[in-house]
Amino acid sequence: MNSEKRPGAGVNLPGLRGHNAALVLDLLRGAGGGGVGRLELAERTGLTPQAVSKIVARLRGEGLVAEAGRRASTGGKPQTLLRLVPGAGYAVGVQLERDALVAVLVDLTGVVIGERRAAVDFSDGVDSVVEVAVGAVSALVGTASAGVEAGAPRTGGCAHPFRPAERLPTALEGSAAAAGVLGVGLALPGPLDHASGVLHRVTGFPEWDGYPLREVLAERLGLPVAVDKDTNAAALGLALAGVAESFAYLHLGTGLGAGLVLGGGVYRGARTGAGEFGHQVVRMDGPLCECGARGCVEALCLAAVARGDLDEAARALGTAAGNLVALLDIDLVLLGGRTVGAAEELFVRGVGAVVAERARREGAGAAVGVRVAPGGERGVAEGAAQLVLAPLFGRASAAFPANRT
Repeated sequence: MNSEKRPGAGVNLPGLRGHNAALVLDLLRGAGGGGVGRLELAERTGLTPQAVSKIVARLRGEGLVAEAGRRASTGGKPQTLLRLVPGAGYAVGVQLERDALVAVLVDLTGVVIGERRAAVDFSDGVDSVVEVAVGAVSALVGTASAGVEAGAPRTGGCAHPFRPAERLPTALEGSAAAAGVLGVGLALPGPLDHASGVLHRVTGFPEWDGYPLREVLAERLGLPVAVDKDTNAAALGLALAGVAESFAYLHLGTGLGAGLVLGGGVYRGARTGAGEFGHQVVRMDGPLCECGARGCVEALCLAAVARGDLDEAARALGTAAGNLVALLDIDLVLLGGRTVGAAEELFVRGVGAVVAERARREGAGAAVGVRVAPGGERGVAEGAAQLVLAPLFGRASAAFPANRT
């Protein structure tokens, strides 16, 4: 066997059992219901067949893996195929906009099996918004519990993919554990600290600064909670779907931000604050932004949208997108958010024209793609659920399997 390890390949060391199991789970998830055999798992992970067999036995005992049938072999007995059990675990993903909440319940394959929507108002205060979020999550945990009671395929317990915060016991915790809900991913406008789950000064709502959102929700729900910017959550979901190795996701809704995927992984920056795209100044004498600066692209875009001039909003967004393309040398820009969703063709055309003109002036050899991000209105919420699920498959930043063959 070739000793050179492929990107994402496993290693036969006891201390990396979790890493190796994640490799196997990720391949099983990618194989779908048709399944994959042990020998192929060994070949694609770089693990020995014996190591794969031990991992599979443990995963089957935990209810994560089941047989998918048999496949004829060129020599010897037929090969047993293995598959991921989608209903062995669930995650809740929540998107918080300044005026709306979207929450989804997904299984281990990312398929949405429940959804809740509600109105919120950030100006009512963070405690009020937390109450709405807790209610939506509780309803979705009930959906998962009902599925298990109705006979959903779940035969074991799945370990949490990350350590939960210290929390107080709640009634919800018992039902969530019984339903196999692994945790909650929450995505909302930044800036915030992804590592600690503490909010910074959300533009226009300074009273949210310093709020320990992850800790509060973990105590209220009795579940592990991950918090990230809405743009990063969407970018993670897109990266896991294999959209591209490097791209920028630009989200225009009640605010404007960016999620960056570079070299297959979500780029959050040294202080997890990367992607504050909306507050780059593109007009020195422009209107005052709620952040305190003048001429921020977010202020220009939102002002144009407010007066019904979507063409001008697209041009302003295109100018900022062109700056980002030139800075990072990326070749794909994906657009999302409900403002874009209301006029998709207009924004793709308007942003694309400005970006293309900038590239032409700078002598770029290849065109930069500009298109609407897949996922629609639930893209951010589904990406938020992946904040919980991705670590289980070794893809917390979606990096290593992107290059695996």
